[in-house]
Amino acid sequence: MAYRILVVDDDRSIVKMIKDFLEMEEYHVDTALNGEDALRKAETHPDLIILDINLPSINGIEVCKKIRDFVDCPILFLTARIEEQDKITGLRAGGDDYIVKPFSLGELQARIEAHLRRENRKQAKKDFRYDNDLCIDYSSRQIFWKQNEIELTKSEFDIVELLSTYPGQVFDREMIYERLWGFDRSGDNKIVTELIRRIRNKLKNYTEKDYIETVWGCGYKWASRK
Repeated sequence: MAYRILVVDDDRSIVKMIKDFLEMEEYHVDTALNGEDALRKAETHPDLIILDINLPSINGIEVCKKIRDFVDCPILFLTARIEEQDKITGLRAGGDDYIVKPFSLGELQARIEAHLRRENRKQAKKDFRYDNDLCIDYSSRQIFWKQNEIELTKSEFDIVELLSTYPGQVFDREMIYERLWGFDRSGDNKIVTELIRRIRNKLKNYTEKDYIETVWGCGYKWASRK
């Protein structure tokens, strides 16, 4: 099976050069041109990430910090210059190596191969979703806002998991109740309304964004990412 590599750089010519070269070497390559895209593409579980430091909006160091607890693959920083303090900052953020521009494709390939050979951390990859500063870790059933855990009950997380797995899709109360607790369970589906109220209150302690939207007369949906 070919390794999957994510290449992140705001310079389209560099992205194309690396992508073309790595695909010739039979890697699967995904690309991103900014930090927001990088966070989303990281959800595809790449085997290695090549990450430019000087990205617009969210720089490479911040991207690395955000994903490092949830992505257990080598991260190689691209940079036009490297001071000792820059290297320390990047390594502390979770980076594994630096490649200084301009670089040869041969050097890039050698570093990629070295890190992939060393990559024996074959623990199960975590399924997660990034929504700005909100991270939902489906494997550990935890939700975080900027690395701060938001404590949810089992039923509250079940609702978050269902809605966030299908962003933009509307679920009415009965659908949510039946999907989570089954047709045979006796109970009142009004509990769904109460659980969603609790979830919203917990999220509001951290953000004003309404992740769970009410579609009047229809039900609820997870807000699509913007």
